[in-house]
Amino acid sequence: MKNISKYKVDRGILIALILFAFISIITIFSAQNLLSSYMQDLALRQLVWYLIGFALAYFIMFIGNDYIYRNIWFLYGFGVIMLIGLLLFAPTINDAKCWFSIPGIGTIQPSEFMKIILIITLGTMIHNFNTNYSSPTVKEEFIFLLKVMLVVAIPSILTFLQPDTGVVLIYLLITGVMLFISGIRYRWFAIAFGIVGFFIGSVLFIYFFNTDLFIQVFGTSFFLRVDRLLDWSNKSGFQLENGMSAIGSGGLLGNGYGKTPIYFPEPQTDFIFAVYASNFGFIGTTILLSLIVFFDIRLIMIAVKSGSNTNKYIIAGIVGMLLYQQLQNIGMTFGLMPITGITLPFISYGGSSLLSYMIMAGIIFNISNEQMRFTN
Repeated sequence: MKNISKYKVDRGILIALILFAFISIITIFSAQNLLSSYMQDLALRQLVWYLIGFALAYFIMFIGNDYIYRNIWFLYGFGVIMLIGLLLFAPTINDAKCWFSIPGIGTIQPSEFMKIILIITLGTMIHNFNTNYSSPTVKEEFIFLLKVMLVVAIPSILTFLQPDTGVVLIYLLITGVMLFISGIRYRWFAIAFGIVGFFIGSVLFIYFFNTDLFIQVFGTSFFLRVDRLLDWSNKSGFQLENGMSAIGSGGLLGNGYGKTPIYFPEPQTDFIFAVYASNFGFIGTTILLSLIVFFDIRLIMIAVKSGSNTNKYIIAGIVGMLLYQQLQNIGMTFGLMPITGITLPFISYGGSSLLSYMIMAGIIFNISNEQMRFTN
């Protein structure tokens, strides 16, 4: 019988999560003057999501990672069914079918949970392949990569159709990072980059030289998404310009809590970093960035110390996902990256994203304490 009375968690990760929760809630509350009247309770909602998230992380620690790993294909299938259900039954919100609307709760975004499911699925696939083939041939690796491509392609296509290009990019980045450390031959990456480069080059060629053909082949929706990605470099746009102005106005100590001096859309999600930087200035921003760096390094250290290759692969996928979202979200508020709607992990408002991160936290706690978690 497993006894959790003496269960221990990684204090560094736990303290970071508590600080993330505090920063997230106060920053969302600070953004209230920029939000519509029906969103004035978002800080309270975020507090509730965090409480549910910590309970969910505890539940993950209770059942253990092995149970999740054994049942990951069931979870993968469930995640795919949810993505299909979005396209068939979900209401259209902001020209997209990304969320299920649940009365009394709000919206649930299945693609956020699919990111974690995909990480675990790929981690178990890579581990099983390396266990079965200590010195795989080129043919064996090729067959394995085809299987990986199929597993990644299904949720990627379904998510792209919603449409949510940003999450699709995260799926692909997760896959690339995990395969890179898996030990497969690097020639596959050269081939992949060549194919992707050719495809992107062809798409851009048609985009620039035959707009009508581009829209006819790829559709108006994809044209608008490409146009938005390519337009970021001129650093124009109401949201970006006002967000940068708010950040710049913060100075050394900030304008003060709740005193964001200029309006910009989505201050609770996409541009929450601009709200925080405006309120707390350079010093506050340095503290937040230091906390993010500490959290990421802590995850890497846990992976290095883990004796399980599956755990190493999974943490690699988690770190790759977090780093991309952190760099993308913060970078786009400065005009260094295109505005893609990627949120800042643990800080931006969002029930689905936060719960998925707390599931991830529970998995990480299990990995860091796998030798001392339970006593007989």
